[in-house]
Amino acid sequence: MIAYEGTLFRPPSEANSLILQATIGCSYNQCTFCAMYRDKRFRVRPMAELLAEIEWASQNLGPVHKVFLADGDALVAKSRFLGELCDALRATFPDLRRISCYASPQALAIRSVDEMSLLREKGLTQYYLGIESGHDQVLLDLDKGVDAEEMIRVANKAHDAGVALSTMILLGAGGRELSQKHAVESARVVNAIQPKFLSTLVMTPVEGTPLGDQEARGEVDELNPVELAAELRELIGGLECEATIFRSNHASNTLTLAGVLPKDKRELLRVLDETLAHPSRARFVPRWQRGL
Repeated sequence: MIAYEGTLFRPPSEANSLILQATIGCSYNQCTFCAMYRDKRFRVRPMAELLAEIEWASQNLGPVHKVFLADGDALVAKSRFLGELCDALRATFPDLRRISCYASPQALAIRSVDEMSLLREKGLTQYYLGIESGHDQVLLDLDKGVDAEEMIRVANKAHDAGVALSTMILLGAGGRELSQKHAVESARVVNAIQPKFLSTLVMTPVEGTPLGDQEARGEVDELNPVELAAELRELIGGLECEATIFRSNHASNTLTLAGVLPKDKRELLRVLDETLAHPSRARFVPRWQRGL
């Protein structure tokens, strides 16, 4: 059987995927807002364990179309290890269409374009990258470990390798003081990366994180739903994407929006303008229904 260690996390779009814990935890694990892997020490799992789980899945599950490699930073594992794992998955599941994983900026920095190209050929065709912000001060406050230009550089390495990127922006990460600048600079970074997918999350202080500690001290300036809508409006207004699928369907969002950019940009802005003009009519998701 498949034995998961600790709490398991995956992107919303991987709801129907086979989740395989290629690694445990996150090799970076310093982002101030993230509590996902603070109870785990990072390690790469033995290949023998993974091969046994793949064999179990082939005998006990139906057709497998997608596989998500957990935990938070599988791409940081050695490329030879990941290649062997991808080969085993493709050999075992004839209906497999995609293998994906989270990718930290640090992992993208150490993986070469040639390594990522080879892994793409073996089926690892999509990475989930938390950009969070394009504003350097916000990135510093979040302890992402990179500035905006480094984020662009490493993301474009994945593009050069032919890998699809699904990226995230963290609304509210700059507080009220940096809200508009955070949105403008985030749009600039997204434009430079041109991801296949873009989604928004809302910064949510969680107990057991540095951000949660800051909230307990009254130091977090959380935006209300109207302010978040204004920030999202600034972000989308600044996007010049050539072909990007946009979603704000994560559980933390106050508004649920979806579209394809640039085709649906005007309609997304219309909805946001209507929301800002008449906030009492807006269908904001109540706080009790939101979370990470």
